[in-house]
Amino acid sequence: MASYIFRYFEAISLGETIRLLLTAAKVDWTEECPEWPKEKPNQPFGRLPVLIERSADGSPDFVLSESSTIERYLARTYGFLPMDPRGAAVQEQLRDRQIDMIMSFRGHSTVSDSAKEEAYAKFEGLLDKMISIHTDILRENGNTGYSFGSKLSYTDMAMYSFMKMFFVQLVQYSEKVPRLFKAKLTPELVKLVTTLEADPLLSAYVSQRGSLATYVLQE
Repeated sequence: MASYIFRYFEAISLGETIRLLLTAAKVDWTEECPEWPKEKPNQPFGRLPVLIERSADGSPDFVLSESSTIERYLARTYGFLPMDPRGAAVQEQLRDRQIDMIMSFRGHSTVSDSAKEEAYAKFEGLLDKMISIHTDILRENGNTGYSFGSKLSYTDMAMYSFMKMFFVQLVQYSEKVPRLFKAKLTPELVKLVTTLEADPLLSAYVSQRGSLATYVLQE
C-alpha cells in the first residue's frame, strides 16, 4: 500500500480536509511543515499544500499540488467519492462553493473599512445559501448525520473542515463571522459535526486535534 507525505502550514485552512481524508483512508502518512518562504522554490508550483505518494514497490514518487486536486484524488482513490460521475460532481460542486466562500471571506478581511459592510453582506448571502442547500441534503438523506448514504463521504469531511476553519481559525480575523455562522447553524449541520467526530475512522484524530462540537454546541 502507498504511503504519503503531506506538506502544509500548521493551520486548518485548506489542509484539514486532506488530513481527514488521509486519516479516514487508514493509510500511512506523515505531515511536514516546510520552513517558509525558504522552501517555496522547492515545491512544484511554489505553494502549499503538496502531497507526495510513495509506492510500496519503489516506483517514482507521485507528487500533487493544489488543495482541491489533492482532495479529489484521495477521495476517489479511497472511496469517499462515488464512482458515478454525476454523483461525484454533486459533491465536488459543494466543495467548490466552500472554496468560493473562503475567498470571499478573505476579501472581506482585507478591504477598506468603508467597503467592509458590503463585503460582509455578500458573504452572509453566500452563507445563507450554502447552509440552506446543505441542510436540505442532510434532510433528504434522513438526517443521519451523513450527507450521502450511510457512511463518511468527501462532502462530510469538507463541510466539517469548512466549519472548523471559521469557528477555530478565522476567528482571529473577525469574531463577527463565526458568531453569524453559529446563529445560522441548523440542527442537521450540528448533527453532521457530532456524527463525524464519533465515526470510528476519525474519532481518535478528532480527540488529538480538537473537537469542533465544543464550539457549535456551547451556549
